[in-house]
Amino acid sequence: MGVDGAVRPPAYQTLAEDLRAEITSGRLQPGERLPTEPQLCARSGVSRSTVREALRLLASQHLIVTTRGVTGGSFVAHPSPADLSDTLSTGLNLLINTSTAGLYDLLEVRESLEVPAAAQAARRRTDEHLAELEAALFDPRTTDVPAMLAAHRAFHSALGAATGNPLLELLSRPLYQVSNERDVAATAPAGFWVQVDADHRELLRAIRAGDADAATKIAREHITFIRASLTP
Repeated sequence: MGVDGAVRPPAYQTLAEDLRAEITSGRLQPGERLPTEPQLCARSGVSRSTVREALRLLASQHLIVTTRGVTGGSFVAHPSPADLSDTLSTGLNLLINTSTAGLYDLLEVRESLEVPAAAQAARRRTDEHLAELEAALFDPRTTDVPAMLAAHRAFHSALGAATGNPLLELLSRPLYQVSNERDVAATAPAGFWVQVDADHRELLRAIRAGDADAATKIAREHITFIRASLTP
């Protein structure tokens, strides 16, 4: 506890925050080696176990990677949309499941990102993107809700990738990783998944045709349908 009565964070957290600031500010670039453990000990005045705990924390946040051997060490990680999205989705799950934020709020954010993403995908998609979207379609006659949710996430992840905008992909992906299986299973009306599948197929046709206006309209109507089906 500090002299002002405030509780001080553990030393490893303080060191991790200092290193995180160097990474996120760009002072340490992707692929760059961090100082060695002895150097960090000397620089920060902490023990080697404290340094190792700080490095483990940064690794768990996908900010660094550590390798063994003569040429090993800790290196700044190259940003990965998938890893960063996993971190964001953890925070979103916590927020949705433990606060007043709910499905309606989630859908509102989805609409603000998904509708323009559909238009961008229609303008920028490649054959590979089209193949990924096609592969994410599912049989709406199945009763396997987790499988349909997984396909739904895959479709919208592919949609984000098809925009060609890595930031939009990064921000969109976590929205479909929120664990709402129980809510959907409990509230989805009859015919819900049939309509979801039909919307996805119609959106794919518009994207394949390069019709940004049609893709915008379909994406907006898709969110409107989901909101009407799953929220009061």
